[in-house]
Amino acid sequence: MTVIAMLSVAPVVEGSMSGEVAKAVAALDDFEVSYETNPMGTVIEADDIDELLAAVGAAHKAVDGDRVSTFLKIDDKRTKEQTAADKVDAVEAHLGREARSDRE
Repeated sequence: MTVIAMLSVAPVVEGSMSGEVAKAVAALDDFEVSYETNPMGTVIEADDIDELLAAVGAAHKAVDGDRVSTFLKIDDKRTKEQTAADKVDAVEAHLGREARSDRE
C-alpha cells in the first residue's frame, strides 16, 4: 500500500532557509519515493513505511545547523491503494472544479 506524508524540514535561523531546504529535498532522491515540493513542505509517497521513514531521516540529517525543525504527518492507509493525486481528485470531484484559485 502507498504511504503518503507531508514533510517540512528547516533550520531554525534568521534569513533564507531555501538552501538548506534544498539539501533536505535532494536527500530524498536516494530513496524509492516520489515527492512534490510546495511552499509549505514536501508531499512524499512510498510503498512502505520503512522506506518513507528512512527518507525522512535522511532529509532531516541533510540540513545543517545548530537546530533543525522537522514536521511530519503520515497517512498510512492500509486497506486501500490511494495516491496523493487520488486524494486531490476526490476533493475536486466534490467541488466540481480544481482545488485551487489564482487570486493574488
